[in-house]
Amino acid sequence: MAVSSTPWALIALFLIASSTVMAIPPRKAIDVPFGRNYVPTWAFDHQKQFNGGSELQLILDKYTGTGFQSKGSYLFGHFSMHIKLPAGDTAGVVTAFYLSSTNNEHDEIDFEFLGNRTGQPAILQTNVFTGGKGNREQRIYLWFDPSKAYHTYSILWNLYQIVFFVDNIPIRVFKNAKDLGVRFPFNQPMKLYSSLWNADDWATRGGLEKTNWANAPFIASYRGFHIDGCQASVEAKYCATQGRMWWDQNEFRDLDAEQYRRLKWVRMKWTIYNYCTDRTRFPVMPAECKRDRDV
Repeated sequence: MAVSSTPWALIALFLIASSTVMAIPPRKAIDVPFGRNYVPTWAFDHQKQFNGGSELQLILDKYTGTGFQSKGSYLFGHFSMHIKLPAGDTAGVVTAFYLSSTNNEHDEIDFEFLGNRTGQPAILQTNVFTGGKGNREQRIYLWFDPSKAYHTYSILWNLYQIVFFVDNIPIRVFKNAKDLGVRFPFNQPMKLYSSLWNADDWATRGGLEKTNWANAPFIASYRGFHIDGCQASVEAKYCATQGRMWWDQNEFRDLDAEQYRRLKWVRMKWTIYNYCTDRTRFPVMPAECKRDRDV
């Protein structure tokens, strides 16, 4: 019996070894200290770290805002941050979390949190720049007070789509529509950035509401600092690991039915502006909108 069972034992070991090699890394974001993936970039004295760098505060006052960026540049991946926004009357104040390349025809993937008067709902604006062209703003009300607790904001970016998530709920999809003549970010490595700054010339009611500095300092708090991306040099034209990472697999090339149901809920209940439906700015609907299921 021992001899006859040997082939089966070898087969079992082969299958175990094969499954180990082919395993897809977990998609769950892993919280790390700030210094693992990020560095301050400006106004260092307006940043504070706590608990061994596991929490960071950015501070805006009438003198300056502040910001930080990732150490590496990335082509594709999953990027996540837990953020608690400034509280109270924050009209004119913008908290941004985004990816961006650095050349003239730059690519950019934006979360921008627009401050508002006390008692008015917070507004989240997203935008996508490709080849230096933006003008793809979408704005939603958040279904919670983002200043009361940490919430998770994340971006999934692969060769097929860009998905914006709030607490794992997809709020926007930007599909690769290169075949329709729409440029898609695929060959420019991007760094991650976050900043807290005064933008009262446009952020709240088109600049009509100005920042009330009597409410300063404004504080945005961060945790998580998760980056799971393909790190590349700024000269790279493609990601060397493309096709072998979990975010490249078939199940991440589109949303599933439940995710589309949640996206529709965001569109129907919480969306307050969508460039796809703005016929004043765009008499002809942009080509990517139908593919993105934004109409």
